[in-house]
Amino acid sequence: MADCSDYLALLSSDNKEIVRESAFRAGEDNCVEAVPKLAELLKTNHLGIQEAVDSSLRKIGGRETVEAVIPLLRSDEAPVRNLAMDILREVGNQDMPSLIELTQDEDPDIRIFVADILGSTGNLLAVQPLCEALLRDPEVNVRYQAAVSLGELGMEEATPCLNKAINDEEWVQYSVIEALTKIGHTSSVDALVKALDGASDLVASMIIDSLGEMGNIKAVTMLLKRMADAPTALRNKIVKAIVKILGGKSLTLLSDDERERFRRYLLVALQDEDEEIQDAAIQGLAFVGGEEASSGILRIAGGLDQDRDQDRLRLIIGYLARIGLTEALKAGLLGEDQDVARVAVQVLSQIAPDACSLEDCVCRVLMDAFWRATLPVQRQIVGVVASKGGEQSKEFFIRVLDEHEDGTVLKSAVYLLGEMLRLPEVVDRIFPLMDHQYDDVKEAALDACIAIGGPDVQARFQEMFRSPEPIRRLMATYALGKLGPMENLDILTQAVEDEIPDIRKVAIEALAGSGGDDAVWRPLVLHRLSDESKDVRLTVIEIMGRHYDEEMIPHLLHALNDEDDWVKIRAMDALGEHGTVQAAQVMIDMLKNPNRFVVMKAIEALGNIGGSAAFAALLEVTNSDEYELVSAAEEAISKIQEM
Repeated sequence: MADCSDYLALLSSDNKEIVRESAFRAGEDNCVEAVPKLAELLKTNHLGIQEAVDSSLRKIGGRETVEAVIPLLRSDEAPVRNLAMDILREVGNQDMPSLIELTQDEDPDIRIFVADILGSTGNLLAVQPLCEALLRDPEVNVRYQAAVSLGELGMEEATPCLNKAINDEEWVQYSVIEALTKIGHTSSVDALVKALDGASDLVASMIIDSLGEMGNIKAVTMLLKRMADAPTALRNKIVKAIVKILGGKSLTLLSDDERERFRRYLLVALQDEDEEIQDAAIQGLAFVGGEEASSGILRIAGGLDQDRDQDRLRLIIGYLARIGLTEALKAGLLGEDQDVARVAVQVLSQIAPDACSLEDCVCRVLMDAFWRATLPVQRQIVGVVASKGGEQSKEFFIRVLDEHEDGTVLKSAVYLLGEMLRLPEVVDRIFPLMDHQYDDVKEAALDACIAIGGPDVQARFQEMFRSPEPIRRLMATYALGKLGPMENLDILTQAVEDEIPDIRKVAIEALAGSGGDDAVWRPLVLHRLSDESKDVRLTVIEIMGRHYDEEMIPHLLHALNDEDDWVKIRAMDALGEHGTVQAAQVMIDMLKNPNRFVVMKAIEALGNIGGSAAFAALLEVTNSDEYELVSAAEEAISKIQEM
């Protein structure tokens, strides 16, 4: 390590790189003696040297650094002044007297600079000189910066002088209000409210925003008294501040006269172009609203973009729901503005109880509006009523089945009547929908008929299985498997031999999931292990894994010779998962398979099976040059060691 005197010599070198390196090292070794020279080098027009000096002066710090850097504030070059200020912002609190002395400097620029720096010290000693500057300095920009810095310090000791400065020039008032907002002391509420009397519109607006941000309930009474005489724009600001302070719910605690007066002000604020004021008005009206409120808020919601404004829209819908069912919502539901109608349905869906009853007027409103609404709104309505409807909405949905043609609407009707209510009397209407042009309607009808069940439904599906149409046989097979596999064993046995692979697959899944006698379904399922369809064979393997026992082992071992690698892999998973010792040697042989994924699965299976042979084979794999294989083998070996 070089001596500090060596650094002093090197810092005077003509070689810029030597100077840069020495400046950096001087900071690393905390060479206080080098501080004056380092400060001088800040004026060097060389970025690398300046960066090294900047770093070192910050590291060394102390009174010496502060005293050495202060003169640079008087430099004619802005980059040098800016560097000096940045350094003093970080280390200035290590020599507060030197900084405080500068607040009396004859040069107003220096006083501005030091006021800025004092705001970054985080030191209580900075409050008094900044307050002196704020209240007495003749230069307005010094006073402005002093207020800004007092706000950055955020110390309540600055509150008295900031309160006094609230009536300064407008330029200073801006920074004073911002500082008082940051500090948030109770004593500032009176000062801010009093300042409203002689303030310009802009300053008054800032004061009101500040009171809202501070959230002190003491301001509410004072603000309420000033609302009547305030111009509309300012009154809207007051509305926003009061709602922010009280929240919506507390507005209900105002006296009847105050609440009614404030409700009218909220309705006016609802027309403001400022979204924050609108949102505050909406929040307040959610608790003291009514028809006018519902209408105005609904209009705003209808103008929002469902995607771009979804968070705001969600909140507004919640507030509208809080107001409750109004004539405005009913009118919006049937109005020409489809965006408003869409929002009205969303609101009504929140107002409606989880299960509509005969007495519930919300669901009745939706059902009555359905036939007069446009198709997009009909889709919304039917979805809401289907999710909340009960027996009392049966006739409505039966009419929908009889008279409507839209697939989305039909699905909702089918869901309620079939899956929710399970009404046998609607089978005649729902069953034909399994021939609908849209697959999702077919699926809804299929699920509904299965949910209804019963001998009649089962007989219909048995008849459907005789169809020459594959899709009808597929649906029948699926349904009969759900309704009673063992009762429909003859048909499912035929389905296992169907020419369509998907039908065979559904049939064997139904048989295996029947819970019936294994001796009945196992031969039928295992026979399909040689099926020509890979998907059918994969299904058989998955079933064998779920119903694993000694009888399954030979069949799973046989599947390891399948021509399709995915069938092999699923068999390997099943054998490995159950730690089938008989499969160890076959898995070892699989390590030579050309398919990398097969090899990885073999390694994984051997780790689950364990044993000395598996351990030795995996050790051999760790000699491979392929990282992925080695990593998998090491993980498998760890499993074996933990057994």
